[in-house]
Amino acid sequence: MTPMPVTHSAAVALLALVVAAPTLAQQPDQSAAYLAANCANCHGTQGRGAGAMPSIAGQNKEYLVEQMRAFRDGKRPATVMQHLAKGYTDAQINLIAEHFARQPVR
Repeated sequence: MTPMPVTHSAAVALLALVVAAPTLAQQPDQSAAYLAANCANCHGTQGRGAGAMPSIAGQNKEYLVEQMRAFRDGKRPATVMQHLAKGYTDAQINLIAEHFARQPVR
């Protein structure tokens, strides 16, 4: 069986894939569930806080985005939330807010 010749464009595409593969593999998971997992210690895995912690499940997405940005930007005082929120971009905050807005209130 004779191997098929590799065209120049196919070789370039293969080389690009081989070079990009390590970078693609190192990309962190930016899914909403992954990002929202950081909230579980205080607000619970589904956003239904207990005790003094507010429940954020089923909250309005825009409200959650506004509050997270206020914590991040130092406009809303807090002990823990200001530190946590500083680590999120606007896109990540939107994903987290969307995730909790979709959770049932119960």
